[in-house]
Amino acid sequence: MQLADAAALGFEPDRLDRIGVFLDQTYVAPGRLPGYDVLVARDGEAVYRHTSGKARADGTPLAGDTIFRIASMTKPLTSVAFMMLVEEGKVALDDPVTNVLPEFAALGVYTGGGGEVDFSPPRPAPPMRMIDLISHQSGLTYGIQNRTNVDAAYRKGRLDGHASLPGNDHFIAELAQIPLEFEPGQGWNYSVGTDVLGVIVSRLSGMSLGEFLRTRIFDPLGMTDTGFHCPDDKAHRLADAWAYKAGQPPQLFDPAEKSGTRRVPRFESGGGGLLSTTQDYHRFCRMLAGGGAADGVRILSPKTLQLMTANHLPGGADLTQVSRALFSEAYNAGAGFGLGFGVTIDPARALVPGSAGEFYWGGIFSTAFFVDPVEKVHAVFMTQLYPSFIYPIRRQLKTLIYAALATSRA
Repeated sequence: MQLADAAALGFEPDRLDRIGVFLDQTYVAPGRLPGYDVLVARDGEAVYRHTSGKARADGTPLAGDTIFRIASMTKPLTSVAFMMLVEEGKVALDDPVTNVLPEFAALGVYTGGGGEVDFSPPRPAPPMRMIDLISHQSGLTYGIQNRTNVDAAYRKGRLDGHASLPGNDHFIAELAQIPLEFEPGQGWNYSVGTDVLGVIVSRLSGMSLGEFLRTRIFDPLGMTDTGFHCPDDKAHRLADAWAYKAGQPPQLFDPAEKSGTRRVPRFESGGGGLLSTTQDYHRFCRMLAGGGAADGVRILSPKTLQLMTANHLPGGADLTQVSRALFSEAYNAGAGFGLGFGVTIDPARALVPGSAGEFYWGGIFSTAFFVDPVEKVHAVFMTQLYPSFIYPIRRQLKTLIYAALATSRA
């Protein structure tokens, strides 16, 4: 791809060049990462791109059009899809979830049991609202949290958005049988809430989630390589996925040739099922950085995006004060949460350069992005190492990017 003049857009090119040098020396050369692709942009224009390492165990180089599992970077896309329906008046953030999912009518809060015995009768809970789902304050959870009997029930039912689930109705029916971790609105817990939101998008629109995303977001923005599976004609571009193992090189986790992502999923996970490329996600970020529009295509209004990227945690708290999750893709200190995005509310508490109002997210395979609406900067980082909390790459990358910024607009 052609890069814009970095200096003209307020970056020092020699400092941008530090990014690839650092990542190559720190992660690729020692074998900590097989490879990566990073893109930095300002005013929607890419000013830096570095692609390094291998995409597959057989030595296939990682390329600019490599296809990656973006996992939870699916969540912002599903959240945008839902907010498009809010803008059309088909649903509201304070609507009860049962308006669309009557299966949730009897959901209550965990009181005991699970594991080797049945759950105890749950305690009645206030109605779950749409905003509780999109902000991870619903009381739902993820099996990968590995803390409670509720988490264990999710793992047993493969309810973390697994592609093999029989479909939307099965997913919702199974969730309806498991108690909530807490009353909706009374805590923050990283969860399958965005998967549930994806089902709501499907029911309200009368389309599959994949079809809605394709026709309403991907096609208009030119995201031609993003979808819920990798078709055969693009299979040669799909990266292997790797897993961290202490004291050893990354272990092959999901080889591209045999990957389940090659098959059309039975369940389209709005929380983690998409594949994409650096270039495609850059197009999505350009829309976000552009206040909801890019290249003459408007996806959301600026005010809707402002609402999504405000901190919706109670009392303006950060995640250290309200999070019950052992794992999420957030930084926690100095970080709030909006409607589908983590939000930086205090860079001083986060201890990383940046701007109040930045929004971001990542995926379990160590992918990440952020958008800074103050400096009009965004970045996309793609790799395929599971899990995402092993290395501080995201914080290091942000530090390097802001160190290269010579002209501030704050």
